[in-house]
Amino acid sequence: MTELTRGSAFLQELKAEAPATRKCLERIPESRFGWKPHEKSMTMGYLALLVAEIPRWITYIVEKGEIDFATFGRFQPKTTAELVNHFDENLEGSSSALAKVTDQELDKTFFLKNQDQVLLSSPAGEIVGSSINH
Repeated sequence: MTELTRGSAFLQELKAEAPATRKCLERIPESRFGWKPHEKSMTMGYLALLVAEIPRWITYIVEKGEIDFATFGRFQPKTTAELVNHFDENLEGSSSALAKVTDQELDKTFFLKNQDQVLLSSPAGEIVGSSINH
C-alpha cells in the first residue's frame, strides 16, 4: 500500500478540481477575452489566464521554490482552445511535481518576489494548498 503524502493528497484535490476548472475555461469565448466585469477590473482573458496558470504556479512552488514576477513569463492565448490547452499542460506539470514531492520539500520556504524583492515567504505546502483552493 502506498503511503499518503501531502503531495499525493494535494494531487488528489487538484485532480478533483480540474474537470470543473476546465469546463469553466472551455466556456469563455475568445470574443469575450477583452471584456471587463467592471471598469476597474482586469479583462476576462487575463482572469481566465490566471485560473489556467494556477497549476503552473504549483509546479514552480514545488520544483523551484520561488516565483519572481519580473521573470515569470505569461502565456498569451489567442483562442479558447489555446487557453484550455495551456491549462492542460500546466495541470500535467503540476501533477508530475506533486506526485514526486516529499513532505520535507513541502516544509521548505517558498518565496514570491518582484524583481528579487520578497513579497511573501511561507512553507511551500501552505502555498500549494491555498493555490489549489484559489
